Amino acid sequence: MTRRFIPDLTEEQIADKQLEGLKWTVGHVFEGSPFYRSQLEQAGVAPDDVKSLDDLQKLPFTTAEDLKDGYPMPLLSVPEADVVRIHGSSGTTGKRKILAYTQNDIDLWRDMFARCYEMAGLTVEDRVQICVGYGLWTAGAGFQLGCERFGAMALPVGPGLLEIQLQMLTDLKSTCLCSTSSMALLMGEEVHKHGLTDKIALKRAIFGSETHTPKMRRQFEESLGLEHSFDIIGMTELYGPGTGLECEAHDGIHYWADLYIVEIIDPVTLEPVAPGEQGEMVVTSLQKEASPLIRYRTHDLTRLIPGRCACGVTMPRIDKIAGRSDDMFIFRGVNIYPGQIGSVLERFDDLSAEYQISLTRREGLDHMTVRVERSPDGSSDHDESLAKAVATDIRKHILVRSEVKVVAPGTLPRSFAKTKRVQDERGEE
Repeated sequence: MTRRFIPDLTEEQIADKQLEGLKWTVGHVFEGSPFYRSQLEQAGVAPDDVKSLDDLQKLPFTTAEDLKDGYPMPLLSVPEADVVRIHGSSGTTGKRKILAYTQNDIDLWRDMFARCYEMAGLTVEDRVQICVGYGLWTAGAGFQLGCERFGAMALPVGPGLLEIQLQMLTDLKSTCLCSTSSMALLMGEEVHKHGLTDKIALKRAIFGSETHTPKMRRQFEESLGLEHSFDIIGMTELYGPGTGLECEAHDGIHYWADLYIVEIIDPVTLEPVAPGEQGEMVVTSLQKEASPLIRYRTHDLTRLIPGRCACGVTMPRIDKIAGRSDDMFIFRGVNIYPGQIGSVLERFDDLSAEYQISLTRREGLDHMTVRVERSPDGSSDHDESLAKAVATDIRKHILVRSEVKVVAPGTLPRSFAKTKRVQDERGEE
């Protein structure tokens, strides 16, 4: 791979950049952010106290609640006159988390995202169909900024608009699809339904924004005829999407460690987990000007992958995001993540990747129903026995009883964005 954007840095060089960036960030927020100055003073830390990367542990955590409490422009560490743009998170309750950007922040995000297109093996000849949200959300702006910086052709369709999506695929011969995994799955179904498999030119897809199962991924790769698909990470608080991407080795996600630090902590004790163990990802930005992050708790669950990747890129890796620590639900005293249900369903070839979990309460007792679609070529004759087998496996691996219903393909609701896997109606008894 000819690298124009991804730097080739040794571990020592990355560590040097991280220490330099950490010192700058702490000094920057101490001078420019009343919120961070107060937090640091309460922790008894001054900028001069940061002398090594180990001193990161002395710094206080930043949380989503801090961002909401500081509305409308939390963590602001520059004069408002230096802010050239804001983006907002897709929060579902209360006020949105609004993040500010300087021009330097935008330029850095653009270059960082260009690394992702390079990592995915694209060239300037590629045509990139961008099927994510524009506007307040960071997704559309990030995918387009990075694409234009990289030099490929951007087709900014946005989410939904299936007729236009299919038209772009067939008429403009898009070669790379950028979307959520749910949208990629839906696009694959539509391509198959309209008999367009031989009329599209897709080779690669970049997807993210939600957790996915290997079955879900195989399903849209096969239906769209992809050579590769790549899981992308990112969040509004840390620029937006583009903070890391899988490579063709598909052995974890490379993240840009020269631009931010990743820690993995136990979400309960807040202490670092052992190397290679799963925990909550915490990030600290190293060059972010308008809204820097110091030990920001993302609630994303992952682990650091040791060793060097076979692809040759020296940037470190994390595993794919397994879920969110705040997505966990408690059912009959058992802590469950939706991905655990997805992992059980993965074992059954006669099932598709689409499923939904419904939680209800009747006469004071919780009930869980898992609805899962039959595979397109499956027979309804075996639905009852298949449902019993799945329920048995859930009981075996997750230690809870559930009712499983196998439904016809296309029955469950589709989404252009993140699919809501859990419907919790236990408060509506």
